[in-house]
Amino acid sequence: MDPAPRTPPATTPATPSVAFDPEAIENWGHGEPGSIYDYIRVAAFAIGPDGLISQWSDRAAEFFGIPAEEAVGRDPITSFAPRELWRRGRERMAEILAGQEWVGTAPYRDRDGNESIAELYLMPAQGEDGRNGVVCMAVDLRKLRRIETDLAASEAVFGQAPIGFVLFDRDFTVQRVNDSFAEGLGATPVDLHGLSVKDLLPRPEAERLEQALRTVMESGEPVVDLRFNGAVPTRPGRRRWSISLYRLLSAGNKPMGVAGQIVDVTGRQRAEREAASVRRSLALLNEAGAHIGSTLDLETTARELLDVTVPGFCDVAAVDLYQGVLAADTDLALGHLGRPDGGGELRRVASASTVSHFSVLHPEPEHRGPRAEINGTFGYPAGSAYAKALRTGRSVTLNGPANPDPDPMIASTVIVPMVARDIVLGLVQLSRAKGSEPFDPRDVAIANELVARAAVCIDNARLYRREHERALILQRSLLPPGSPAASGLEIACRYRPGSSGTEVGGDWFDVIQLPGNRTALVIGDVMGRGLRAAVAMGQLRTAVRTLAMLDLDPAEVLTALDEIARGLGDGNEPEPDDSDRVELYLATCVYAVYDAVTRRCTFANAGHLPPVLRVPGEEALMLDVPPGLPLGVGGEPFEEVTVELPDGALLGLYTDGLVESRKHQLEEGLSALRDTLSGPPRELENLCDHLLTALDPHHGEDDIALLMARVHAMPDDAVGDWTLPSEPTSVARARELACAWLLARGLDDLIDTVELLVSELATNALRHGRGDIRLRLLRDRTLVCEVWDNGYAQPRQRRARDTDEGGRGLQLVSLLADRWGSRRTPMGKTVWFELSLPTPRG
Repeated sequence: MDPAPRTPPATTPATPSVAFDPEAIENWGHGEPGSIYDYIRVAAFAIGPDGLISQWSDRAAEFFGIPAEEAVGRDPITSFAPRELWRRGRERMAEILAGQEWVGTAPYRDRDGNESIAELYLMPAQGEDGRNGVVCMAVDLRKLRRIETDLAASEAVFGQAPIGFVLFDRDFTVQRVNDSFAEGLGATPVDLHGLSVKDLLPRPEAERLEQALRTVMESGEPVVDLRFNGAVPTRPGRRRWSISLYRLLSAGNKPMGVAGQIVDVTGRQRAEREAASVRRSLALLNEAGAHIGSTLDLETTARELLDVTVPGFCDVAAVDLYQGVLAADTDLALGHLGRPDGGGELRRVASASTVSHFSVLHPEPEHRGPRAEINGTFGYPAGSAYAKALRTGRSVTLNGPANPDPDPMIASTVIVPMVARDIVLGLVQLSRAKGSEPFDPRDVAIANELVARAAVCIDNARLYRREHERALILQRSLLPPGSPAASGLEIACRYRPGSSGTEVGGDWFDVIQLPGNRTALVIGDVMGRGLRAAVAMGQLRTAVRTLAMLDLDPAEVLTALDEIARGLGDGNEPEPDDSDRVELYLATCVYAVYDAVTRRCTFANAGHLPPVLRVPGEEALMLDVPPGLPLGVGGEPFEEVTVELPDGALLGLYTDGLVESRKHQLEEGLSALRDTLSGPPRELENLCDHLLTALDPHHGEDDIALLMARVHAMPDDAVGDWTLPSEPTSVARARELACAWLLARGLDDLIDTVELLVSELATNALRHGRGDIRLRLLRDRTLVCEVWDNGYAQPRQRRARDTDEGGRGLQLVSLLADRWGSRRTPMGKTVWFELSLPTPRG
């Protein structure tokens, strides 16, 4: 049905004059961006007196999905309501046209054909013709309820949350705050309304917050956890807050302002600082555990302590130790190193400073407490805080006026005594410069823990140094002198112990004079380290010298030495918790016997590195001596190798410390040794030093023993050798030959003694021996006379009785000769005596 035509009024009634506020006139038409209508789509339309739609807005067309040309003139009841509600709708419409307002809900279909519920507000209105019409407004009820719920929830959060909320408009003035925000600032919400950022905070903080608000407003990027400080009248001290800002947008994405959430983090920041301090302390202790005590050196351990504490914990630090701690032979098990009053001689072993002008390397007497320095040592006065710490074994903290340090840069000092095994070893001074926080109780506890750990490491280093020095003294006392004498050989030897960071090993060498111008050259290495290895080395060396005096062959010496090495562990009782453990003493050894007359050298090897030989004009080479098994293993015989050494030949015996290390393989070291010996000839002592310099690439990783011997052939006239038949006339012939040989060499002073002793030895060989008699005279540093025969019975000196007609010959030899003895030979025995050469006349 078409709508009834409407006739416009003929005249427009006059508008009454109204006085408006000038500000309202100025703001006419300038609405704030964003409105409730952006969220609630209100549809407006009008119904004429005839009950048909007379006006239809664009919002109504969008709301119901019906354009105005289709809606105007239609019955709203039949157009939008379900059929079963038409009757009730007409009755309600009649009441409204009669002048009754109505607000309620009614079902409808939207533009997509979906049924929904609208909230309607129907108001009667009088038209130009005086007839009543209806003005209608429709809202989607579901959206309205959702908005109501959101507003209620927002009000609940804004009003009840313990977190502070604040809303800023586009000019960054406070529009609304909740009670938590106002309480945090010591005000009420009414007091804060309309205030600017500069009214809330001091200028520097206000500028930071205003800049953050501007950034959020312009970019839309939120700012999270912005920290700023301020003061609250109701709370003492400065407060610290954390604010997070985000931009507010309308339903049309138009900026409306900035919202902020603020939290008082004063207590949390204090807890964070506390947690950070604990983390730093744990990290410091962890670093100390990993860094301090990496070596067994006192000074290095002290420096490692300062590396950990400076500058991470303090600005200036120093370590002072009692002089007795640095002395390797001091036994601290008996009591305190210092005097009862805390005095005693100390020495500064390490220091560090980050203060440019402050030096702790050579402190003046007024620094760190008065003291007197004597020969690099010093002592603290009895009444000082430092002496108190040494006396009591407890740390002392000096802050502010209590700090006696006159340096203006030092504000706080803690003095921590070094205590290990209830013995005060020294003290550590830790100082902080002005500008740093003074030491608090936690810092003092950390300092005590750091120093306690370092004290144990230093005491371990002291104990190791004492054992190392004792083992070294023992080892050096068992070695031969620097240049042992040997017939036909020039000897040079070196022993270099490992560094202070390694234990002493069992390396040794020896040069033993044997009868008949022979020399035993020995070098060996006991496996293992420490005092036990040094003691085992001394036992084996003594056994070698004893066996050498028996004039045994090299292989026999090693066989007997192997039995001795296996028996060394028999007397050791097992540990209580390791009763099945077998104590073994293993060692390697080379035993060589050099005959100066024949220039022949016989070698036997027990698992040691091969000797090296350099013949003049040729390259150095390793002698092919069967290595054998180490001493203490047993079960296999040792082999001998005899080599004739030319005049000027160079023979070298050495331990593995010279040619092997963790960074250098054995073959590389042996090749380097051969190359070095093959170089230009050098004086023997100089050659030893050169070898140690060129072939010691590991800087004290292991002990080194080196024995070098250069062959010097005896002159042709230095030996007289004759063979006589086994008959009585040979005794007289032996006397004649000996006297003539002595006269030819100007040894007239020895003729009478030699004539008598040769007669005695030749007579004994004739009576008690067999086969031909051999007489040999040797002139070197002494005169040696040897008488050989084929009998195996060794002569034995005995005391002759008064009634005996014989048995006094060997007594006479023992009385007149400097030395005498007998030894076995492959075909019998040799009896010899030795006389000193006379001093040249004039």
